[in-house]
Amino acid sequence: MKTVLTIAGFDPSGGAGILADVKTISRFGCYGAAAVTSLTLQNTQGVFGAYHQTPDAVGRQLKAIFDDLDVDAIKIGMLPTPEVVEAVADSISANPPSYIVLDPVIRSTTGFELVDENALQAIIQRLFPLASVVTPNADEAGRISGLSVRDQPEMEQAARKMIALGASSVLVTGGDFEGDFATDLLVDHGLVAFKTRRVQSRQTHGTGCTFSSALACLLAQGYTLRESIPIAKEYLVEAIRTAPGLGRGRGPLNHFPEGSY
Repeated sequence: MKTVLTIAGFDPSGGAGILADVKTISRFGCYGAAAVTSLTLQNTQGVFGAYHQTPDAVGRQLKAIFDDLDVDAIKIGMLPTPEVVEAVADSISANPPSYIVLDPVIRSTTGFELVDENALQAIIQRLFPLASVVTPNADEAGRISGLSVRDQPEMEQAARKMIALGASSVLVTGGDFEGDFATDLLVDHGLVAFKTRRVQSRQTHGTGCTFSSALACLLAQGYTLRESIPIAKEYLVEAIRTAPGLGRGRGPLNHFPEGSY
């Protein structure tokens, strides 16, 4: 069994962050471990605050994991401060896994700022060079690149800007755009678009967390990045389509849909 570590924030409603990550990791038949970077106060209706962990607390969580478990892949989500970024980067550099999926969480769907500008710059400088793939959505890609990202050509421009900032592979996800299809764009040694039919639903809380965790599992299990993306996208489609309809806002996904994932 492959071990996949998530380093991310804690969502008490269970739809995003490490709880969504560990559910996804379990669904893909991997063993999930987690280091909490921030205790967020959120539910399906919004984010109302956060208590960030100290870099020492994050570093000691990671040391306990790396001292005992052989980690095959890491998914990185919310890193709220530059000091926490440094602690994570130092720990990973000393214990490098085979694969790192970096989901650069910046703000919630409802507009709550989860990461400040100094932390974002630290993520770019310290973690972009370590990541196997960076998976921003359109809003995050625009914030990182400083470009407007409203269509596929602009997705490519933003991805290439992130490659220039040190990333080896960038997958800009297009789930937030309008249209019948959700298209994700991968820029690595080439350019590939991955398209799936869009599910019209408000049950989309934690989609980025879930998708990036699925990618980490598939990479750990030996799939290439280009093989992993369509599998993870199909899983996400089913997770949205069969969502349980919980909460009064943007509800959580069904992290255990049927299918051969």
